[in-house]
Amino acid sequence: MSNPLNQKFNVKKLLKFALPTTLSMVFMAIYTMVDGFFVSNFVSENAFSAINIVFPAIAFVIAMGTMISTGGSAVVSMKLGEGKTEEAKENFTLVTLFGVLLSLIVAILGVVFTKEISSFLGSTALLDSYCHEYLVIVSCFIPFSILQIISQMFFVVEGKPNLGLFFGVAGGVLNIVLDYVFIVPLKMGISGAAIGTGLGICVSAFAFLIYFSKKRPGGLHFVKTKWDWKVLLSTCTNGASEMITNLAGTITTLLFNLTILKFAGESGVAAVGIVMYAQFLLISIFLGYSQGVAPIFGYLYGAQNHKQLKKIFRISMGVVILASILSYIISILGADVIIGLFVDKSSDAFGLAQHGFYLFSFSFILMGFNVFSSAMFTALSNGKISATISFVRTFLFVVVAIHVLPLIIGIDGVWLAVPVAEFAAVFVSIFFLVKQRKRYFG
Repeated sequence: MSNPLNQKFNVKKLLKFALPTTLSMVFMAIYTMVDGFFVSNFVSENAFSAINIVFPAIAFVIAMGTMISTGGSAVVSMKLGEGKTEEAKENFTLVTLFGVLLSLIVAILGVVFTKEISSFLGSTALLDSYCHEYLVIVSCFIPFSILQIISQMFFVVEGKPNLGLFFGVAGGVLNIVLDYVFIVPLKMGISGAAIGTGLGICVSAFAFLIYFSKKRPGGLHFVKTKWDWKVLLSTCTNGASEMITNLAGTITTLLFNLTILKFAGESGVAAVGIVMYAQFLLISIFLGYSQGVAPIFGYLYGAQNHKQLKKIFRISMGVVILASILSYIISILGADVIIGLFVDKSSDAFGLAQHGFYLFSFSFILMGFNVFSSAMFTALSNGKISATISFVRTFLFVVVAIHVLPLIIGIDGVWLAVPVAEFAAVFVSIFFLVKQRKRYFG
């Protein structure tokens, strides 16, 4: 059976291949926003602020899962490109097992140290009970969350991105329904949101385990494997950039929360939460497309097909530029609608989020290029460059900006920190693309 990654891609074929993963990421972002919608509208604004306070802890889990899934898929897809099918299956099984074991450890730590984690993340007396309640339940679902993230990438490697989309949408719909049932009629509060999210995640996790437990000629499936530190090290180093991106996002969200608390209190935290939800929605387009085409880059590089690599890169650049422009337009035109989903127009949080959103939106023009550049180098197994791009755009430049800009221009400096960081990171991405062009594209 011919591997779906081994074909001559044109614009139409590439978009068709990447579309399911892109839609899956967008839908995941939408139903994540639904959690915030139900909590802010049917529980309280403080409960919504609490979710934003503990979000860095959730982002850490996403970072861990993303590292394992992107790094592991790069290893496996390259092995497939080299024709080492049996070795690819063993590596796939090992990566999945590693993800499960690591997630169990993190889940136990999350449950045991819930109060300490909430305090470290900046919880206040008004938000403490909400933070503890939400975080302890979410921690119980961490292993399923890791499996969900792994499933999205390996359904793409398997050449079945539509399955990843289907199970992702099914889990998202279940999450939305359960959010409504648990929060509105049953009045379970913030616990209802946490349980609804966890059960929705379980759909993709169980579907992944069932699908890849069945042997299929020419396809990936779980096999007997052995512990191989070299494979796991390669997985972690290749996926380090994506982990850095998410970990940096964790730290910068924490910095945003602590900084905005000084200027605007709990309403400011709610405003930051709204803007971050919107960012997650719009950046999901770039993340989804990048993840959708990543196995193709890995496979073709393993097969040393430089001509096709160059063609796919050019097509992808066009897609990313167009998507960036559309994202900025959508963010400007839809700002009031998005903010209005979470808070009333008469609230302080609405005005803060509205003003901040218009300034923050400039980042959408630039971040797509940086996200794709980093993801491409991960797919090409160049974790060092990928990690460097991720580190400077999501941590180094942001931390500098959020410490310096508010001192100069006040609260506007908080909102402009990310656009300034993305602008600076563009030059870093361009530098590495130019320097490495002959190595990968001939």
